Amino acid sequence: MDEHAEKKESIRNDIRKLIDSLAEKERMKKTREIENRLFEFANFLESKISLLYVNKKYEIGTREIIKRCYQNGKIVVLPVFKPEKRDMDLMKVDNPDTDLKLGQRGILEPDPRVCKAVPIDYIDIAIIPGIAFDEKGGRIGSGEGYYDRLIPKLPITTRKVALSFESQLIPAIPMESHDKYVDIIITEKRIIYKI
Repeated sequence: MDEHAEKKESIRNDIRKLIDSLAEKERMKKTREIENRLFEFANFLESKISLLYVNKKYEIGTREIIKRCYQNGKIVVLPVFKPEKRDMDLMKVDNPDTDLKLGQRGILEPDPRVCKAVPIDYIDIAIIPGIAFDEKGGRIGSGEGYYDRLIPKLPITTRKVALSFESQLIPAIPMESHDKYVDIIITEKRIIYKI
């Protein structure tokens, strides 16, 4: 493991411990504050087709966000991961209760038998998961590189937004040439525009 990879793994472990130390009630309260801030965010309100994610343990929960998207008339797009190619397909989900199945990574994904593919150019806003972030838009994800490969394919006009607890922000993410930035980070306290 090289120096950058070791540093990133150390940051992941530190943030996981921090999140594990949050009481469930506090974590839910902060998550609701982030959700509410997202639904007041002009770029999100104006978007019609939103790329979201089904969260893993150390990512901000998205179940309520997905539900509220439907209530607000948004088209919800979720990724189907293809580990053999380290790639993903983007699919429209009409009903998360019936259109999702357990994917190869152990999280719910759109069922390709009932969901339709969405061209990447149609995405108005992309909510990008991560474990740690800095105020310049640097991010550390799960380490599999799916979103680092996705972000450059998104249209330049598509806002790339991360959801994060304040405690997931660190002074500087060790970025490498293949790592990609997000444009905006929404926390329970503020909205951070990439500087």
